[in-house]
Amino acid sequence: MDFREDSVTSGPREAGLSRRSLLAAIGAGAGVALLPMVFSEVSAQAATTAGTQTKAITGHLVPGSPDFVYLPVVVPAGTAQISVSYTYSKPGVPAGTPGNACDIGIFDARGIDVGGEGFRGWSGGFRTEFSISRSEATPGYLPGDVMPGTWHVVLGPYQIAPQGMDYQVQVTLVSGARGAAFKPSYPATTASGRGRAWYRGDCHLHTVYSDGRNTPDQVAAGARARGLDFMVSTDHNTTSSHGVWGPLAGPDLLIITGEEVTTRNGHWLALGTRPGDFIDWRYRARDGVFPKFQERVEADGGLNVSAHMYCPWIASEWKYGWDGLDGTEVWTGPWGWDDDAAVSTWDNLLAESARTGKKWLPAFGNSDAHNPTDVIGLPHNVVLADDLSRTAILAGLKAGRSWLAESADVDLTFVAATSRGVVAGIGETLRAARDEDITVTVDVSGVPNGTVRLFTDEGQMLQSTLPASGAATITWLTRPEIAAYVRAEVRHPMADGSAGATSMGPKLNFGSMAAMTNPIWLHTTSSRGGHPGPK
Repeated sequence: MDFREDSVTSGPREAGLSRRSLLAAIGAGAGVALLPMVFSEVSAQAATTAGTQTKAITGHLVPGSPDFVYLPVVVPAGTAQISVSYTYSKPGVPAGTPGNACDIGIFDARGIDVGGEGFRGWSGGFRTEFSISRSEATPGYLPGDVMPGTWHVVLGPYQIAPQGMDYQVQVTLVSGARGAAFKPSYPATTASGRGRAWYRGDCHLHTVYSDGRNTPDQVAAGARARGLDFMVSTDHNTTSSHGVWGPLAGPDLLIITGEEVTTRNGHWLALGTRPGDFIDWRYRARDGVFPKFQERVEADGGLNVSAHMYCPWIASEWKYGWDGLDGTEVWTGPWGWDDDAAVSTWDNLLAESARTGKKWLPAFGNSDAHNPTDVIGLPHNVVLADDLSRTAILAGLKAGRSWLAESADVDLTFVAATSRGVVAGIGETLRAARDEDITVTVDVSGVPNGTVRLFTDEGQMLQSTLPASGAATITWLTRPEIAAYVRAEVRHPMADGSAGATSMGPKLNFGSMAAMTNPIWLHTTSSRGGHPGPK
């Protein structure tokens, strides 16, 4: 590894630092700090008059470099604005070999400790330059005083070509009047709900404040157009959009703040975090710090939800396991093979919960919309909540009282009932004698010629084709002694219009998902066998 500034070379290999010792040495996720970039002191006169100083650093990174490279910038008193730009080489690589890709962000003089207070912004690889001043900042970055002290520009070289990566970082400091302080406008925590009812919402959305091309007003308008009652803002690794959502929320749309935490071992959604509360991403699964940030989200009253568990992009597949999560995203954007795999894994987790009695993990469905061509609300969560408020929506999602829909055109009810008239709905528990008959009922509309499928811990137990109208009521009979839970899926027909079949029976690769539910749990009231069920 080679770091160069004005012919000065230093690096962690020469110092004999391992990835673990780097984590301990600088208090941040596997990184190394370069020699500082020092600027001249600003005179009292210059502090009130616009003036600029610019410095640049160049360097070279080799494959196997640390996850993060920190460039210290000594900022003098009297600085009103800091601006940063960077470039890096993109040499040709053989087919199938990752080329160079490098993210960028910045921490202020309060430090670079993981989970500390110094975070001032991150744009990933979406931007090549940014600025921060007291009154404004480039989207992805936090406005505020450019305090004197040592700041750190952070590079995140998450892909390095075999030839290595040449980079250049340029920093410009501007002196002069600081301007008025930025005043964030956070969204209200309640909207005009319908009391205890089913509410629709997308919990995974991006804007220009990270790597999206939708502005916040476009996202809010898209949520309304798709018939959603709530949405969660989840820009990558930054809280910078939190302070602009206030005017875009309203009685008809609850906007909840959050963050998509993009680590090197998978992405997760911190849903319902306190506005402005930054959740760090600079770690891997083996660093053992993930639980610390789960606890921080819990302290905010938020939820920890793993995202797109089988996403094929680098560093996007989920590697942290399931402990401490409040849910997992099993359907992300238009239906694909990775969603089928995620649903299968999630169903196995349900069966494990039935077997062990451990807490079960609710399923989420979100659009992960980034661009105008992405469909907001495809899919979304339909959650039973006591009201349209941040607290009530998050409580309903955490309890698993929700089902997933591709659009507001699809409607569904799903209940299980005993002959004694005891009824349970999605995410709830029905208690009955082990040999007591349970009637499961699915009401569906909005999926012409679709297929309804019912699953238990034994697998698929029922399949029924919907008429051309797309609406039907389907019933099925079971008992707690043979089913620990039951859940429903509604699929579109195959491309040729059929449900598909083989000589061995129904095919399992139906068309794309239109709706699916979290389970209804069937608990036995008898000690003579049956399923005690999970927590």
